Amino acid sequence: MDILQLVDRLEELFNQSRPIPLTNNVIVDEDKMLDLIDQMRVAIPDEVKKAQKLIAERDRTMAQATEEAKRTLQLAQEKSQGMVQRDAIVASAESRANEILQQAQLDAEATRDEADNYVIESLTNLEMELERVLNQVRNGIRAVIQQQDEKKAAKQAQAPEQTPTE
Repeated sequence: MDILQLVDRLEELFNQSRPIPLTNNVIVDEDKMLDLIDQMRVAIPDEVKKAQKLIAERDRTMAQATEEAKRTLQLAQEKSQGMVQRDAIVASAESRANEILQQAQLDAEATRDEADNYVIESLTNLEMELERVLNQVRNGIRAVIQQQDEKKAAKQAQAPEQTPTE
């Protein structure tokens, strides 16, 4: 029987008792009272045992919950730390990629400048070579024209001497 039910029965026994006039005392049925007390003595240890079991169960549940919370917190911290490390790695990689890109752009600009300088130098050398060849061609043309003019002049100078006699 539940201890609370026994307390209710004790209260009922008290309410059914006869009061003693001019006092705060009552007359209680001794056998019923002793019977209830015996039942309470038996029930109380059971109730205490149940309460102790409940407390032990509560403590075990709290310990499990605390352990689970610690594990969850540790996992969250590890995951957070991993994410921070990953973010740091990503930031470092992005920084390195930007450095490489900037260096590549500088290298490309330098290569373009070198190529432009090579083209200018090559075209300048080609221009000088073409001018040299052009001068040779012009000198050659002048020499041929001069030779032709000299031949013509020589032919004209010989032509009056060879006029036929009439």
